[in-house]
Amino acid sequence: MNKEYSKEELSAALKNYFGFSGFKGLQESVIMNVLAGRDSFVIMPTGGGKSLCYQLPALISSGTAIVVSPLIALMKNQVDFLKSLSETEGIAHVLNSSLTKAEIKQVRSDVRSGVTKLLYVAPESLTKEENIEFLNRVTISFVAIDEAHCISEWGHDFRPEYRNLRKIIQRLGGEIPIIGLTATATPKVQEDILKNLGIQEATTFKASFNRPNLYYEIRPKTKSVDADITRFVKNNEGKSGIIYCLSRKRVEELAQTLQVNGIRAIPYHAGLDPKTRVKNQDMFLMEDADVVVATIAFGMGIDKPDVRFVIHNDMPKSIESYYQETGRAGRDGGEGHCLAFYSYKDIEKLEKFMSGKPVAEQEIGLALLQDVVAFAETSISRRKFILHYFGEEFDNETGEGGDMDDNMRHPKKKHEAKDQLVDLLKAVAQTHQKYKAKEVVHVMRGKVNRHVYFWHWK
Repeated sequence: MNKEYSKEELSAALKNYFGFSGFKGLQESVIMNVLAGRDSFVIMPTGGGKSLCYQLPALISSGTAIVVSPLIALMKNQVDFLKSLSETEGIAHVLNSSLTKAEIKQVRSDVRSGVTKLLYVAPESLTKEENIEFLNRVTISFVAIDEAHCISEWGHDFRPEYRNLRKIIQRLGGEIPIIGLTATATPKVQEDILKNLGIQEATTFKASFNRPNLYYEIRPKTKSVDADITRFVKNNEGKSGIIYCLSRKRVEELAQTLQVNGIRAIPYHAGLDPKTRVKNQDMFLMEDADVVVATIAFGMGIDKPDVRFVIHNDMPKSIESYYQETGRAGRDGGEGHCLAFYSYKDIEKLEKFMSGKPVAEQEIGLALLQDVVAFAETSISRRKFILHYFGEEFDNETGEGGDMDDNMRHPKKKHEAKDQLVDLLKAVAQTHQKYKAKEVVHVMRGKVNRHVYFWHWK
């Protein structure tokens, strides 16, 4: 049984371990709930301080907290950070397939002796029988499941092995408290997480998804996109920025283009050897480089508060991914410009990539993509669109950051389209609702292809 902590004692522990003078947002309430041994579900945007919600209670509780995380790099960053705070070398450990037998032996020794307060594991490692048997013999304070949206098939980063976590936790014995955490979850995904983990009665802590200091902008993607990106970065000279691309090849090309134009840019993707990745990441964190051009392999757990812009060379596969990636800008509360280049051709490429996947996965992927298209093409407030997507209402007149997007600063010109709408509905009716939207558009424009030719002669 954990000791009951007063708010004053918690604040003192926060100052002692992390050097912070006060909690952010919902952190204190979450930590009190965890220490009371109750299940918790935390929905907190990127940069909101989710990790502290399980790190501090783990450090002051008896036993070892198990932290389930999907990425080795993310786990390593957190373990290194925790070790830097403590004189005890084994205060935190990673337990995964990358360790040698000698390293695994040391980890288990530190956990058994009570030295280790946080043990980070990938879901695959937690399912191994030898690890379950070992953890059955030690005191577990609670289980934290980071990136909990990976549990849901409707989450943007679904990991099937996450769906086995509840059974494994039950096998570890006793009523172990669970804390699930995510930065991006629609109401549908939230419900799926709670049900799958069996914590429907958990206390839910939901922070606002609004990041009022971020400016959202979508521009058409043209053949001059390299020049457009170079110009933008030049206009923000000396500022830190991240540029996301969908392919490794594009990362390399764009990084070279920026370098040729005198910009301190470095590439980052999973195809680089580990030493180069670490070196490039450190260069960005230590400000030896201003811009990192990267695939989505970059950014998880990267705590650089002064990223001033995030550019998407390609639209991401979901609103969740977009929100998470843009959320790496302006974590210090300062300016954050989120610029994305949109072309429907890129969306068609992503649709083709899905063609070989199971039907159910394709349907979910296409639904998520259509939300991205709607966001890119909308004429309403982009902030309102994002917040509504995550189940949060927003009033542009009274809400913080209400004018912080291109649609609000530069409204699109409106025009009467009743006649065109009638023609569109006629075209849909005449084609018996059998074809995709782009084929109906071809009909409207009179563009000849095999479908239009077929309808004409039919």
